[in-house]
Amino acid sequence: MATIATMTVSFGLVAVPVRLSPATERNRVPLHEVHVRDTGRIRHRRFCELEDREVPYAEVGRGVEMPDGTVAALDEADLERLPLPSRRLINVLGFVPAAEIDPIMYGRAYYAHPAGSAAERPYEILVAALARTGLAGVAKTAIRSRERLAVLRPRHGVLVVHTVYWPDEIRDPGPASATPVTDRELELAEMLMNQLCGVDVKDLRDEYGEALQELAAAVTAGKELEPAPEPGRPPVDLMEALEASVRAAEAKRRPSETS
Repeated sequence: MATIATMTVSFGLVAVPVRLSPATERNRVPLHEVHVRDTGRIRHRRFCELEDREVPYAEVGRGVEMPDGTVAALDEADLERLPLPSRRLINVLGFVPAAEIDPIMYGRAYYAHPAGSAAERPYEILVAALARTGLAGVAKTAIRSRERLAVLRPRHGVLVVHTVYWPDEIRDPGPASATPVTDRELELAEMLMNQLCGVDVKDLRDEYGEALQELAAAVTAGKELEPAPEPGRPPVDLMEALEASVRAAEAKRRPSETS
């Protein structure tokens, strides 16, 4: 895995140099922008709005707009001098029970491996302590040129650094539904959920990507595809639908339990 940054995890007086690498990747069929009439690829070019001309990538940098409207252009050398303590640091502010972190806050995930033999022992202690206590580290760090909150947690003996959204970046979902739920409805829903337990995520596959390939092949060959089935509509009698679902789930589960 490619290292995107070398940083130092700091908690208390302990410092652990680590190498960060992306923990996820996208393996999906891409939908390119094309010219519909001749399927030529659409390319986005970089134009300077002041000179009204295309500029090469070597001349493209980043800039910050100042209060008076002027723009300060920054190159990589300038960003290396960024006066921010968290620029090369994953500064652990404290530890909280991992279950208390709302999953909606999670962003990108990175694997952190020890950078050098001197880092191996404190790294192993940190990962083992997180695993045994069920705690997660809450930290500040700067990844990809901006300061972020981060959560440190163990996964299969490896430290994972999750960037998380700042609290003011989480949108308000609006008022919750005020529709009352009866005890019997809740009981049936829980029975159905218990019958449907045991999904192995490793066995799941990307059916959208397969369907997209099938569609592309059909369009190229001028063939028609069978229309996808319509999604189910809300049941007229909810209780009857829940009871039927429980019976169907029990019947489907019973052969696998006896085999």
